[in-house]
This record gives sequence, structure tokens and C-alpha cells, in this order.
Amino acid sequence: MCGIFGIVAPGDTIITGKQVKNIADALFTLSESRGKESSGLAILSHDAITVYKSQLPASTFIHLPVYQQLIASADPPFAVIGHARLVTNGPSERNCNNQPVIKDGIVGIHNGIIVNDAELWKKFPSLKQKYEVDTEVLLSMTRHFLNKGLSTPQAIENVFRMIEGAASIAFLFSEQNVLILATNTGSLYVAQAQNHVVVFASERFILEQLIQRHPVRGLSESSISHIQPQTGLTIHLPDEKITTFIFNRKDRKKMVRTTGNKKLFYIVDRSEKEDDGLTQKLYSSVSAKTDYFYKQWEKREQVVRNLRRCTRCILPETMPFIAFNDNGVCNFCRNYQKRSLSGETALRQEVKQYRRKDGKPDCIVAFSGGRDSSFALHYVKKVLGLNPVAYSYDWGMLTDLGRRNQARMCGKLGVEHILISADIRKKRENIRKNVLAWLRKPDLGTIPLFMAGDKQYFYYANKLRKQMGIDLVIYSENPLEQTDFKYGFCRVAPKGTRGHLYDVGLFKKLQLASYYADAFLRNPSYINSSLLDTLSAYASSYFVPHHYLYLYHYIPWNENKINTILRKDYNWELADDTSTTWRIGDGTAAFYNYIYYTLAGFTENDTFRSNQVREGMITRDKALHLTQEDNAPRYKSLRWYCETVGININTVFRVVHSIPALFDK
Repeated sequence: MCGIFGIVAPGDTIITGKQVKNIADALFTLSESRGKESSGLAILSHDAITVYKSQLPASTFIHLPVYQQLIASADPPFAVIGHARLVTNGPSERNCNNQPVIKDGIVGIHNGIIVNDAELWKKFPSLKQKYEVDTEVLLSMTRHFLNKGLSTPQAIENVFRMIEGAASIAFLFSEQNVLILATNTGSLYVAQAQNHVVVFASERFILEQLIQRHPVRGLSESSISHIQPQTGLTIHLPDEKITTFIFNRKDRKKMVRTTGNKKLFYIVDRSEKEDDGLTQKLYSSVSAKTDYFYKQWEKREQVVRNLRRCTRCILPETMPFIAFNDNGVCNFCRNYQKRSLSGETALRQEVKQYRRKDGKPDCIVAFSGGRDSSFALHYVKKVLGLNPVAYSYDWGMLTDLGRRNQARMCGKLGVEHILISADIRKKRENIRKNVLAWLRKPDLGTIPLFMAGDKQYFYYANKLRKQMGIDLVIYSENPLEQTDFKYGFCRVAPKGTRGHLYDVGLFKKLQLASYYADAFLRNPSYINSSLLDTLSAYASSYFVPHHYLYLYHYIPWNENKINTILRKDYNWELADDTSTTWRIGDGTAAFYNYIYYTLAGFTENDTFRSNQVREGMITRDKALHLTQEDNAPRYKSLRWYCETVGININTVFRVVHSIPALFDK
């Protein structure tokens, strides 16, 4: 999720202003990979906690005059806390939602998502919600428990006991000369130098890079320690005494609060003037005639139901390269070979060589927050007993639902979550340009250009593996989810029923490249700022090494079991516009599947359910019933997609429904 970080120096520390600025600048820029949508800092120094935040990425924020003035004012003893934000709850356009958040005499930064914040506000009606960001409830609840006479660690523990989701925090208080760090996922690392300077960050790698770039006496990689899940630190600024507290510790002695409500520090916000009104949506003028949409959909659906389909699976006659025999069985069924699994015994033997006994992470789990990767994280942690780090790449189309489910899983399992964030504004602008280009000259073969921006997750997975020195990367790609038709529409024949989408020969790779080059010449609108993204996606998909362990090559994929465990054990959230649990956190799936269904009469749901039929998991009749539900239009998700990337949903409907479908006679 977001990146949080900071510097603490006691009164007797010898540190120059230049050193402070170098460290702060480095922490900001290194943490920017975790969020680029806003930045902010708070400095406790002298008799004030001064806050400044802005809707700018960290690399721009650190060049602002106000930021430089504030950093220059940090004289020991001081504490600097900073935040690089990936926006979840609360739009960044309303600056009070950006971090650090100020509430009830506490200034706090937070990495993660609290998924039950609405319930907590109801549970504590005396607490008044002012903002939209979920971090606010952490601050208000902490103050509530402090006012009840609890010590600060006890108050923090009570808060963490009641929240659902993921949280790593750093809090400063108007009446206490302390910094509190706490986490329920372990996404916090701290290092202390010989001159008593303490630095902390969301990732070990960030501190390692800081130490290499800006050496501080006595600050080495060996001085980095991990704040374990369900653990916190109290750092006392006058003498920099560090006290560890463990949540829910049974042998804890009764703690009595020793500080009163007397102000030691005034809180000063030097940010731009807050907007007390709710932010207007950027594309609020977008409207849609839902009746027209559903009527058009129903017309297409009636035609699609009458398409000729394979008598064994459910693939229709519009599937690229499909051919039926005299019995009506398609070539995909005739050539299909049932999958054989390596088994759990082989899986345990394979991971045995990577298992660590020192408590450090021993594997990386690629974690989209979707159904299959969520179950994979559960399985790796709970069944295999490994110590995973969850890795996500957010390119701007991960929905809030997906992020909330990520927070649920990591918070409940106590798993560190490393999220690498793209420049989301830029990515969404690239999507907008490619969608508009497609609408000018529609082509089923170029639809994957809408998703080109997400393919770099292979590149960053390999980079993270190298950074962390972890050899085992676990992917939860479902082998039944084959989408060969996407390059079938590019007139490239399917590779067969084995392997991955990117496991195609050099000739087919060149065929794909040739098709897209021709499409670009026929439609020059594709030659825009997204071109580098497209080329990078092609390279990441087909030329970056994919040396991963694929979980579902070893254990069976069981839809009912997966859904039951996620719902029962983790309160996994479902979408309210579909009955399926597949790709509900992917903001782009509803859009491209809507186009495929409208123009070709099928979606990736049809190919997935057909593979289930071939494997004997479900009957053909069951598959037909499920795809009718799976392919139902997700109007709410379509509207979110259009508003998010900045295109008019009515224009999309008008263009798509004006295109002759493959099944039009």
C-alpha cells in the first residue's frame, strides 16, 4: 500500500541540516514506489508539530520551498514522519484526506486499509467523523482510549484489536514527547545509528538503499530490525529510549498512563486551505441511459444464446480457429488433455529447500487481491507454514474492493505487503488514450492494449526477488483460465492446452508484433504517450524470465472450497454487481468482457467454464448456467471504469452497439 517512513533524533544527537535533508529526501523518493498520488510530512521540533502535505508525488514534493524550509527547521530533539500515498479511502483532491492526518491532538500516518471503519464509527457514536480517509478512525479511537486513562501502548493495542484490515502506523501526540510505531502486518523496519538517529520505513530495501546512498555513522544494514506483526515501539524523543510492546500479551503488567492532557506541542498545518465540502467527482457530468443499455444488452443476449456451440463444452462458433466435427465437438475439446497435478507432497518437497528458520521471509507470493491469489496467500502461510511477503503491482485499475480484500488477508495473516505503485494518473491517461483510439477504429485484436499497463508486474516481481534475496516466487495463476482467444483475434493460432499465455514460440511472438504494428499504422491514434507502456508490456510478457512456482500445478483448484475459506475465515468481500468471485477486484475486466460478449458472443468466462467441463469439474448444463450469470452486464463496474479513466460511458455504448458483431447475419 502506501509508504510511511521517518527520522528521529534525540537532544544530544550531532547531525547536520544537510544530513537530515539528504535522509528525508531519500526516504521520500525511495518510498514513492508505494504511492505517487500525494505526499506529506510532519515534524515535531521545538514546541510544535508542523504538518505539510500536497497532491504531488514525493519526487516533486521534496523540491517545494515549504518542504525545504520545514526540513531545515528540524533541530534535535526532533521527529520527522512522512507519507507517500496510494489513494484508497478519501479522494486526494480534499487535502485533509491526505497524510499525515490531524485529529484530536494526534498527527498520524498509516499504511494499509481499515475495512470496518464505518462499523467503528457507529460503535463509538461519541466520536465525530470529519474526513473520508479511514486513518481518521485510528486517531479518534486512540484518543478515546487515552481519555479513558489507558497508557499509549494500551490504547494502540485496543485500537488494533478492534480493526479489521491492515495497518502500519506512526503517531505523534500534542501532549507526549514520543513517537509510536505499530503494525499488524510487519510492514515496518527500523534502524538505529551510533549517534542515536533512528530511521524507519515500510520496507527493509528502502532502509538498505538509504544506508548505501547516505551513510550515517553507525547505521548499517546489520542495524536494521523488523517490527513484527502485532508489535509496536514507543520512541521517547528526549533520550530516545525505545520500548517494545506486543499486542494481546497475556503476561503484561497493568500499565498506568503517566501523561496528562497538557499540551507540549502545538499542531500547525501549513498545507493549502482545506476544502470543507466533499470533492466533486471529476467526471460527474457522465451520465448513462441505463434503460437503453439493458435493452441493447438483452437484444444481443437473445442472439448469443442461439449461437452454435460445441456439444461437449460451451465454446461458440465465433471462437477464433474453432472447428466442429460431425458430432458437433470442437477441436479444442478433441485436442484437450486433462491436467495432472504434482501433488502436495511434491509441493512440500519443492519448498523445503527455501524454508528459513530465522523468521525472515522465505518466499514472495504474487498477490492481486483476487480470489485465487488470496487463497494462495492463505495456503502458503497456514498450510505450508512458510513466511511469505505479499507482492502487488498497482497500475491504477485495482478497485477499492480489491484493496480492501488485500488488507483483510494481510491483516488477518500478519503478512508484510509490498505494493509497487505505478504513476497511476499517467497509467489511467494512457488507458484513456488507447480506449479512445480503439473507439475510432474498433478491432477485437487490439483490446489487450487497454491492459498493457499491468504487464510490468513480471518485471517488478523479478526485481523484488533480487532486492530481498528471495529465490522462491509463488504465483497462483489458474491453469484453467486460458485466454488464447485474445491473440486468436490477432490471427495467431492457439498454442494448445498446455503452458501459459506467454509461453509461445518466437514465430508467434513475431506474428503478434506484426499484427500490432499493422494496427498502429491503420490507426495512428495508438501512437501516443502509452506507446512505451505497450512496448514494455510486450517485453515483460514475452521476454522477461518467468521462473516461478505455480501453486495450482501442485494442488487442485476447488472453487467452492476457495470461496468458503475466504468468506468464512477472512470475511472476504464480494462485489454487489455480480454473483461471480472471479476478477471482481480488477477494474478493467468488466469493460473488456462487455466488449467481447457484445461483439463476439463470449468472454473469458466461457473459455474458463469450458475447461472446467473438460476436466469433469462441472457439467455442460452447469457451465451454460454459470456463464449466463458470469457474463451478465456489470453496469456499476462499467461506469466506474469510464469515470476513472475519463471517457463518456454513453459514447462507449453507442460505438460498441453500432459495430457489426461476428454473429450478425
